[in-house]
Amino acid sequence: MKRTRKSVFFIVALLILALGYTTIFGVYGYYGDRRDTYFKGASDIRLGIDIKGGVDVTFGPKGDVKNVTEAQMNGVKDVIAQRLVGNNITDYEIYADMSNHQVIVRFPWKSGESNFDPNKAIEELGKTAQLEFRIGSETDENGKPKGELVLTGKMVDTATAQYQQDDNGNVEPVVVLKLKNEGKKAFDEATKKQYDAKGTISIWLDDKMISNPTVNAHITDGVATISGGFADYKEAASLANLINSGALPFAIEVKSNGVIDPVLGEKSLEVMVTAGIIAFCLVSIFMILYYRLPGFVAVIALVGQVAGSLAAVSGFFSFVPSFTLTLPGMAGIILSIGMGVDANVITSERIKEEIRVGRTIDSAIEKGSSNSFWAIFDGNITVMIVAIVLMGVFGPPSGLWATILKPILRWFPASTTGAIYSFGYTLFVGIIFNFLMGVTASRLMLKSIARFKFLRKPWLYGGERA
Repeated sequence: MKRTRKSVFFIVALLILALGYTTIFGVYGYYGDRRDTYFKGASDIRLGIDIKGGVDVTFGPKGDVKNVTEAQMNGVKDVIAQRLVGNNITDYEIYADMSNHQVIVRFPWKSGESNFDPNKAIEELGKTAQLEFRIGSETDENGKPKGELVLTGKMVDTATAQYQQDDNGNVEPVVVLKLKNEGKKAFDEATKKQYDAKGTISIWLDDKMISNPTVNAHITDGVATISGGFADYKEAASLANLINSGALPFAIEVKSNGVIDPVLGEKSLEVMVTAGIIAFCLVSIFMILYYRLPGFVAVIALVGQVAGSLAAVSGFFSFVPSFTLTLPGMAGIILSIGMGVDANVITSERIKEEIRVGRTIDSAIEKGSSNSFWAIFDGNITVMIVAIVLMGVFGPPSGLWATILKPILRWFPASTTGAIYSFGYTLFVGIIFNFLMGVTASRLMLKSIARFKFLRKPWLYGGERA
């Protein structure tokens, strides 16, 4: 049996504690009045309607729009839902009232907004988002573009906000469009003509020109760039989201709106956090007193599991977008922590049993860890399957699990994305970190700390005092 180095315990423990600290407090850089976020902390977590409140808004056709079909109303509903998901807002409720030609939406604040601006959020959701590329920049007497139409938003496959260097060497936010085959062909022909004529191709959104670049090259790869006029990256990302979500079938306007008060009140979050800290401390004391050294190691692993779950919600990891945390989402974190405690309890009990039958410290840790693995694995995988089903059923229709489970879910009625999705997500993430921390990290630390001579007393691992 290969023995684990003594240093492993300190390395793993320090990494876990560093993750815990940065997850709670974040890592920020301050340059005058500007704050740059390197790693998001707990204060950056976006809270759901039930905890923080949000917006209740009713949209309807703008002006005298007649003969609105059910398909068009569902189209409005789907586009708004895609715009919400594009902003990482999953705790939303949306309903289409066919009889009154209205769409009712309830949602929390947008990711990255420190100051909740309901009007701005509503305005973004209600944009028609008719994207057009036209030859030249001429307008008619009503201010509408009249140049030859080259592309529409329907010909765009994907839109992505990026940083790009301009001709002067300055870095600016842009929106890069990848075109569908029909758009690629049309843009190829248009840029060839305008390049030879040294003309321009203007870009319009809802009949407002957002860019009018001179064509400096014949573009054949089906990639177009919208540049200039963006105040910051957020504005570019907002436009990319509108394009990806698609245009509304007709213009809509706000019929009514209001702010939703949190269900639990303003102080509820502080109470829940305090209760969680007290509960964690009590569990930690119990684990250390009852299971001694394995319990101490388990507590460090639990810190890592909690930190990992919060990090996956806040957007701490660059490859994982931020997530809306709801009350059921908190329940998912608590349940996964309970699974983590259970995993460490099972392992500690197995080690204790091996010590009592006379095995050496190293042999007891190895055998106990091995005997407990499949019991932990079976229990966690079962819960993970439940979490995946919940994310598929209650998650966005375009989400990963909804797509994978589509052959099964088509037999069930449509459901509302929101609180239950949050529960499935936090439970799923918590189980992953249980395997990483409660199973892998805790065993590495325990095998490592057992190398210290003064800690090789059977009593410390559950045996009887000598």
